[in-house]
Amino acid sequence: MRSLLMRSPVAIAVFWIGIYLFITLVPLAILLLYPPTTDQRGFWIEFSVALGFIGLAMMALQFALTARINRIEASYGIDIILQFHRYISLVAFGLILIHPILLFINQPETLQLLNVFEAPWRAQAAVAGTIALIVLVITSVFRKQLKIPYEPWRTLHGLLAMSAIVLGLAHAIGVSYYLSLFWKVVLWSGLILAALLLMAYVRLIKPMMMTRKPYLVEDVISQRGDVWTLALRPHGHEGITFEPGQFAWITLNISPFRMREHPFSMSSSGDHAERLEFSIKALGDFTKRIKDVKPGTKAYLDGPYGVFTTDRYWDSAGFVLIAGGIGITPMMSMLLTAAERKDDRPFLLIYASRSWEDVTFREELENLKEQLDLKVIHVLRKADDDWEGETGYVDRDLLERYIPLHRGSRQYFICAAPVMMDQVERALHDLDVPITNIHMEHFNLV
Repeated sequence: MRSLLMRSPVAIAVFWIGIYLFITLVPLAILLLYPPTTDQRGFWIEFSVALGFIGLAMMALQFALTARINRIEASYGIDIILQFHRYISLVAFGLILIHPILLFINQPETLQLLNVFEAPWRAQAAVAGTIALIVLVITSVFRKQLKIPYEPWRTLHGLLAMSAIVLGLAHAIGVSYYLSLFWKVVLWSGLILAALLLMAYVRLIKPMMMTRKPYLVEDVISQRGDVWTLALRPHGHEGITFEPGQFAWITLNISPFRMREHPFSMSSSGDHAERLEFSIKALGDFTKRIKDVKPGTKAYLDGPYGVFTTDRYWDSAGFVLIAGGIGITPMMSMLLTAAERKDDRPFLLIYASRSWEDVTFREELENLKEQLDLKVIHVLRKADDDWEGETGYVDRDLLERYIPLHRGSRQYFICAAPVMMDQVERALHDLDVPITNIHMEHFNLV
């Protein structure tokens, strides 16, 4: 079993899915051991209770999904895990909300438990936990519309999540129908405690570890397209090694305990831990201040993360890299690393930019063509009259002209704005590129 997991990424991914389902469902199944015999409750009551317990277990597992555990992240990529976290949180929220609704329908007298001033404490815990969960979902789904800054929202998100699961457990213990036996209370308390310990790891232990391995800003380099390359050098340690195409979370000029971190892809070679470069486009409040960062500024890194890397496909015949704008960053890391390793496989880069002056790494890519079997296709949305290259958008017709005839012989990497990524993905499917050969990296992880 162990050798199979080590050899096959698919087997590892299936293994973690099995663990997730096991932790979600087994605690519920254990509750059925030595079931209460004092009452004979109807099907819908029992069904609603089961939904509540499953929802509570799923909520506890959300802490594992957001803890950036390398063994789990390496199987899927952190962007997929975070998207799964968002969607499965809504499922858990729905299950927990259905639980009291079914009770109210089947036992209308339980509506009086909503009067928190007169209800028993177990009902008060349920109401408070549900309110915390509702606020958590609303502030998460509509954070941008509500204009809640990311850092305060992240703190609020953690507090609400902890409150919801602790109050949910307190409610279940207070009802004590299925948790009447001490060992069952210990089991469920252990599950919730594990979730809280993961929160402590993310908020306390991991930042403490980061303070022991600081970095110093060595240089800030201006690039075309309003992009700035932030060069960091490890201070007092050897730095981190990474696979080309991966990213890290950067905390700049403040303590990592402040939780004000931002994810960026490395744009330098993966074989040089002594100097890490992050090429950052000036788009938001934080990124627009990168150009003003002074050499010597202290920084902290949490990483590397991501499965968007050519290193995982050593047996591929070649690679097709499709980038839009600042999506060139991980591609640049892949190409620089391949050049240093004298990789003789063919690379095709299709690079969409607003204009010729906006092409980040334009000169660097020309130099790489002398070191690699690299073909670069620039696609400009706004081209001068004398431009003889491709214009418009990266669509099906353009891809059909350039990608290899034997579609499955290459691995395809896409990093761009969501609209372009969706369009390119559909076009590659239409061109019979195997879905297992398509890899995407999303800009927005928060």
